[in-house]
Amino acid sequence: MKKWIALVMALFMTISGCLKVSAEEKIQITSPSALLMEASTGTVLYEKDADTRRHPASVTKVMTLLLIFEAIEEGKISLEESAVTSAHAKSMGGSQVFLEEGESQTVETLIKCIVIASGNDAAVTMAEHIAGTEEAFVDKMNEKAKALGMENTHFIDCCGLTDSAEHYTSARDIAIMTRELTTKFPKIFEYSKIWMENITHVTRNGSSEFGLTNTNKLLRSFEGCTGLKTGSTSMAKFCLSATATRNNIDLISVIMAGPDSKTRFRDAAALLTYGFGICSIYRDEEPPKLSDAAVQNGVKDTVPCHYGDTFSYLSTKNENFSEIEKQMIWVEELEAPVEAGQQIGTLSYILNGEEIGNVPILASERVKRANYLDYLKRAAENWLL
Repeated sequence: MKKWIALVMALFMTISGCLKVSAEEKIQITSPSALLMEASTGTVLYEKDADTRRHPASVTKVMTLLLIFEAIEEGKISLEESAVTSAHAKSMGGSQVFLEEGESQTVETLIKCIVIASGNDAAVTMAEHIAGTEEAFVDKMNEKAKALGMENTHFIDCCGLTDSAEHYTSARDIAIMTRELTTKFPKIFEYSKIWMENITHVTRNGSSEFGLTNTNKLLRSFEGCTGLKTGSTSMAKFCLSATATRNNIDLISVIMAGPDSKTRFRDAAALLTYGFGICSIYRDEEPPKLSDAAVQNGVKDTVPCHYGDTFSYLSTKNENFSEIEKQMIWVEELEAPVEAGQQIGTLSYILNGEEIGNVPILASERVKRANYLDYLKRAAENWLL
């Protein structure tokens, strides 16, 4: 009898162990470094050797594109203006769109050349157009990496063509800069989803068409793929930062040092499939309407306010979002002066008795502190009424 009990217990333990399967055991990733991130929250869903410094090859251009879009947002450049290719930019090897020295192309065309065809010559042309020299632009890339908290990143050039060991990043850092680019500048997807497009070279030798074909094969093989950037050199092997969207869930799948191109895409697709299988996301697109908040000792008795962000919550536990409760908490006895953008309250989200997150409530305008003359003026106005 004791033997049978022991056998049953052993069988039970074996079954229990099989049920407790980790993400690493569920997904077979061949490439040495990988990371899966949900873009809106930045939640990491899977990682494998994600902080090891590796050469990113042309995935470097994610940072180049981020700085290009920031320059557009800041009004320093526009999509319609032209940039001229220098001798240095023309001299780039590797993947290129064969720009000639002195050739002029619009910023938008050069973005397409970078995103679709991974043109090194186009990337350097844009770097020089924004910063004067590629070196100055690379300084900006490293400054931005530091600002984003990319702790294992250092760039030597703007396109990833260098074979220097001092040009490196990590799977986690690639996900960080990809998230920054795609969440702040979703227009990038208008270019990264293009499969094929022609550009026109206009030089002193005449005009000719050149075909761009996207290097990201997942666009044609993975449902919901939206981008973003491939890269490969003999040093870096095969890298990829892939983005995809299904059911309002945005994922970033990073692969580094894949042994070959097919493995790179297969690993990225496996991560994305896993992520979409376990994720559900709650976004509060219609939070409670806000009334003006009371202000004490101000030139006005109330101040209009607004939410500082849209609340998002990522679940991998199949939770019931209909059970989410919302609780509004205000600063007690709000005193003037109140500055525009000052936090004056919080909207808290509670699920199963625990806070799952919150968004700040901010003052929409400034309210000065009332002085003696303000009180006299108010008294006079009330008397006239």
